[in-house]
Amino acid sequence: MHDMKLRHLFTEHPEAVGETYFEHQRCAFAFGATMLAAGAACLLHGLVPALFRTTGSSTVKRLHERMVVNRTGRHDSSDAPQVAPMTGS
Repeated sequence: MHDMKLRHLFTEHPEAVGETYFEHQRCAFAFGATMLAAGAACLLHGLVPALFRTTGSSTVKRLHERMVVNRTGRHDSSDAPQVAPMTGS
């Protein structure tokens, strides 16, 4: 019984979005690496505003397309991230 509860931690969410554990892991790692790179660009933009003027906002838009728009119908609404409207660059 304990094994089933533990297994549930690793399978419930990936199944809810129509992926296996390893498919979900690959996507999550790719998203994380993309966000880290965009975050670094935003930090550099804070220091030198002429650099990476749209990297943060364009990355958020691209990830939103991949995560929310392209997954329509593949997950329930409780798994959908809440995204605030973007302003500026």
